[in-house]
Amino acid sequence: MRTTLTLDDDIAARLAAEARRTGRSFKETVNEAIRGGLDAARHRPQAQRFEIRAKDLGPVRSPLQLDSVARLLEDVDGPASP
Repeated sequence: MRTTLTLDDDIAARLAAEARRTGRSFKETVNEAIRGGLDAARHRPQAQRFEIRAKDLGPVRSPLQLDSVARLLEDVDGPASP
């Protein structure tokens, strides 16, 4: 099938370099690259499901007040400088 395809400059350069390296035509190189990409996408393994199991650690017993960011920063870093 004959069609018009617009390639990004960097992709065209890589394909041309590969065609020179292998001694194949540009057309053969483009077709092989597309086949390889489509085959790789089809055979890509499924991502495994990731699950987090939460565990209740009970009440938080901390001398720090965690309900105010400003107060927490002051408790940890000391009073803000004027």
